[in-house]
Amino acid sequence: MSRKLLLTGALGAVLVLSACGSSPTAPAASTNAQGQTTVKLMVGGANKQIYLPAKLAERLGYFKEQGLDVQLSDEPAGVDAETAMLAGQVDGVVGFYDHTIDLQGKNKATESVVQLLQVPGEVELCRTDVAGQIHSPADWKGRNLGVTGLGSSTNFLTKYLAVRNGLQAADVHSVAVEAGNTFIAAMQHKSIDCGMTTEPTISALLNTGQAKVLVDMRTAAGATQALGGVYPASAVYMQKSYVDAHKDVVQKLVNAFVKTMKFIAKSSPDQITDQMPAEYYTGVGRAAYVKALADEKGIYTPDGIMPQGGPQTVLNVLSSFDPNVKGHNVDLTKTYTTEFAQQANQTIK
Repeated sequence: MSRKLLLTGALGAVLVLSACGSSPTAPAASTNAQGQTTVKLMVGGANKQIYLPAKLAERLGYFKEQGLDVQLSDEPAGVDAETAMLAGQVDGVVGFYDHTIDLQGKNKATESVVQLLQVPGEVELCRTDVAGQIHSPADWKGRNLGVTGLGSSTNFLTKYLAVRNGLQAADVHSVAVEAGNTFIAAMQHKSIDCGMTTEPTISALLNTGQAKVLVDMRTAAGATQALGGVYPASAVYMQKSYVDAHKDVVQKLVNAFVKTMKFIAKSSPDQITDQMPAEYYTGVGRAAYVKALADEKGIYTPDGIMPQGGPQTVLNVLSSFDPNVKGHNVDLTKTYTTEFAQQANQTIK
């Protein structure tokens, strides 16, 4: 399952603990020769800024400070990460929080243990040659729309934008094009008319004039305008059975992420970029990467805690079109916990 770190892909990442299952009787986590708990974190598009905290935590040494041996790898589709977790092949996912609500509709008990993004950081781009014909999602009928993967959070958000603007979900055709070079190629080859993606892919297309912005969800104001409220996005979520069996490991992992979120909050985009691998911004250039990060720095939570009112916005969005949620009784209190992030904030300043 291991892939190259620089593969770009759908909204999600997989967290694997060696020799651990996700059943209620999961065995103890394994340790390496140095006595560190081995954790494999698979990121769905590691060079995407919405997943920047994972690599940043590694580069800053925060995982090792917690006694964790975190090994980062990549998975091109977040929905595949979810499937692997449910199959017991992996123990958690770093992906959009909305999956925990969708999964509850499937009678699967999962919860976000730390919230990384308070808004999606997503932008709907349209090819420049068709931008004059598409003034809002209401003009999407019959169009091919790029998403990272079918069943991904970009697909969820795309369907909602269509429904919110008077269309039926079936009026648009979702095309799985991942992100980065594959997304750009889909635009260039006219395989998609519009598509939802993140930085640095956004800047790569805007700077070359190949696309224009239709919907911008890189700020709280933009997310609220598009979705009706603040929409918490990237999170670490796990099966409830796993969390209950490995609370010590979960706490250490959350500690590392909360410290990372605090670093992001107090650091400049230039200082943050200094910590990232140069290959993460090779395609757009360092200056463009820093500017993109400056423009969307507000997407990150400052403390890893779920933003108030966010879960209800996500439920409202999914209830409009998702058959796993629409008409179901969803208990939002069981889709996330602030227990670990609150504890981390008591000791990490």
